[in-house]
Amino acid sequence: MKRFHVHVAVANLHDSVAFYSKMFAAEPTVLKPDYAKWMVEDPRINFAISTRGSAPGVNHLGFQVDSEDELTGMRDRLVAADAGLVEEIGAHCCYAESDKYWVTDPQGIAWETYHSLGSIPMFGADSKASETNAAAACCAPPVAKVAATIPVKARSGCCS
Repeated sequence: MKRFHVHVAVANLHDSVAFYSKMFAAEPTVLKPDYAKWMVEDPRINFAISTRGSAPGVNHLGFQVDSEDELTGMRDRLVAADAGLVEEIGAHCCYAESDKYWVTDPQGIAWETYHSLGSIPMFGADSKASETNAAAACCAPPVAKVAATIPVKARSGCCS
């Protein structure tokens, strides 16, 4: 079964943890000095926040799947969408090891589809780069980094 995934970059983790804990009526299932995650069942969502590598706001969206078979099925859908698939097998990011695929939608929003293989002790434990570069590199494919440089148009306060 798939779980919708949202990752939001935040300016202040403490304040954001307090806000989302009240909104979800639950404490985070993972809490680190720079990262928090809620595995909410109603609605079924993997909601993560972090203070690393991005301006505050939606960092990326995605789907967490429960099996390698589901991941393969999602890969086939992403290839069919012809959105420049980026593959990361055995990626170490956001305190987890995962196999994942990335695409960027026509609006420039990064979508991550992944299967978690286990937890790791650091945000991006496989990074050989400096701490600053590792923070920027984690949880975004090269395609999404390019898309992130495109200015976002001003939006109205409603769904128009």
